[in-house]
Amino acid sequence: MSERGDRLFDLVRAATVHLLPAGGKDSPLWGSGFFVAPGWVLTAAHVLRPYLAADRTVLFRVRGEGVDAEARLAEWLITDPRGPKVPLAEDLALVRLVGEHPHECVWLTDRAARHSGALKACGYYPGPPEAHFRMVDAVINGQEDTHGLIIKPDIDLQSGMSGGPLFDPATGAVVGLIKSRRKEKDGGKAVAIAALRRFGETYRTVMAAHDRWHGEEPVSESGDNWIDLQGGPTADQGAVWTPRDRREALALLAELPPPPDEPTVNLIAKKARSGSQWPGATPELRTWRDGHGLLYEGADPLIFLRYLRLVEAHARARGAGSALLGDWITKRLRKDPRRPLHALAQDVTLPDELRPPPEGTGPERVVISYPGPGEGPVVALLLDPVIGAQPVRFFWQIWYDDGDGLPEVHETDPSVHGCRPDELVQALRVPLGGLLESKDREGDPVPLEVGLPAEHFDTAVHRWRFADIAALNDPGHLGARRRLVLRALERRGYPDNRWLDRWQGMTAGRRFEGWRMPPPGAVDPTGYRTAERHRIPVMCRPAGHGTGNVAMKHALNSGHAVALWHIGPHPERGACLPECDTLHARVEKFLETLGSLAELPDRLRHVRQDISEQRPGSTWAEPLALLYDDPRRPLPAEETETVDAPL
Repeated sequence: MSERGDRLFDLVRAATVHLLPAGGKDSPLWGSGFFVAPGWVLTAAHVLRPYLAADRTVLFRVRGEGVDAEARLAEWLITDPRGPKVPLAEDLALVRLVGEHPHECVWLTDRAARHSGALKACGYYPGPPEAHFRMVDAVINGQEDTHGLIIKPDIDLQSGMSGGPLFDPATGAVVGLIKSRRKEKDGGKAVAIAALRRFGETYRTVMAAHDRWHGEEPVSESGDNWIDLQGGPTADQGAVWTPRDRREALALLAELPPPPDEPTVNLIAKKARSGSQWPGATPELRTWRDGHGLLYEGADPLIFLRYLRLVEAHARARGAGSALLGDWITKRLRKDPRRPLHALAQDVTLPDELRPPPEGTGPERVVISYPGPGEGPVVALLLDPVIGAQPVRFFWQIWYDDGDGLPEVHETDPSVHGCRPDELVQALRVPLGGLLESKDREGDPVPLEVGLPAEHFDTAVHRWRFADIAALNDPGHLGARRRLVLRALERRGYPDNRWLDRWQGMTAGRRFEGWRMPPPGAVDPTGYRTAERHRIPVMCRPAGHGTGNVAMKHALNSGHAVALWHIGPHPERGACLPECDTLHARVEKFLETLGSLAELPDRLRHVRQDISEQRPGSTWAEPLALLYDDPRRPLPAEETETVDAPL
């Protein structure tokens, strides 16, 4: 073991703590944790859950080398504190010290790629008489779910080490957190440090404090500094992006306003790489630091400096530029001996989509066209009824299409029996709500498509809300927040000619009228096939049963890709009610505002936003659902295996 390694291990030990009740010296050990920023401890949520599930305000103690302080839970990722176990992706908790106490902080990797290979597992285990620190060799030899790491079986993890850090000696960074050891076996599981990003705004706060603290080049009691020990013998070469460069760059980025959304970070990182994509899937990008972590392949300083220059240009365009960051980029560029290549980091311009809107324009009333193939990202939720289940249950799948390639599965229903309709919002709160939040751009929330069979078209998806508490100026319901459309699950896969022909005819037009569906008299499929292309079917009755369902199926079979209908009750037999005529008249007036078919989803969103804000004259549209089924981007094809109700 090298002297440098020994000194780094001393810093890891100094930053590692154990958690215990607020009582006396001999209180039992709950588990381990480690300092990630001044006053902030990261630990495993299951370490705290037995003691805080009933009351999250309970005080406890954090104890380590030179630290013995009261603390309380700041936030955890657990969605069901009383559930049978804590899922791997939710097993993180952030703890806040009460008062100020000097201590060491680990260096957290900014890379989202999950580690594999050798590292060190650190934590405390019970006495007697007191808890003892332990560091053991460990090997990551597998992955689980989105953020899980598998620790090789021949590693002996002591009870009490849960919540401790996984340290990579090769990079000098903490890359994960110990979740658990295996029952009656060696080895265990861990959570990749990138799962911290799921804390959202709290993550931004903590990581800014982390980078500022390290940027001040703190020196430990032993006289060591974390980053200097990472440096190695070539740390001052101008053509190498060194740990010291990274420390200074991230500290300067931490002083800027955070990015407005994740797609902004994605676009800037991609432009820094001259349009080339990084390997693997794109992780959550909550901070400018996260974008920096995408640039390591090739590790050319000019790529990093180009990224920093673009970030500074983005901030400057919004009146928040940093002279310190700009000056540092210029000075660092002088160290690079490749003068002919300096233009890569000097001559940068923001992409048009990242320029701020003109003064006096508000994004809330700009009509955003619905994206066609290759025109922007779309999230799709497929709700597939479980065959034979009574009452109805759904298996769900979430797909993401970034607009640059084929859609990919983001997450699939892990349940065995599917979800009842009243369980869907809770089940989708984290996987779907988190994905939507991560892909929203400032002023341009990502569209959501919900694929359902026609029998379930009256599912009031536009009334769903994932946030229990919404900001006063933020419409909380999905239909008021984003372009939300329904799609026919029966059409997944390849489109037929009727569907394509009618779509092409509609998108070529600039004038649209409503077509009352079903027409008076018998429900005859002929009228649906011969309806003029500029006419959009409108129904004042639900589409999921009775006459409305028959009419909707005729419309789908005749190639109609767009329709509006009222999901509320309607007499099955007899004439329409007076309010039906009012609805059709209001829809007709609404359709006159369209300049193109692609405006329809966002125009309806504006009306729903008016309803959310209780503006007069808008409530007529509250029960309206919209079918917008673009055959150029059909829903992903059905799996070959039949989905049956479980026995």
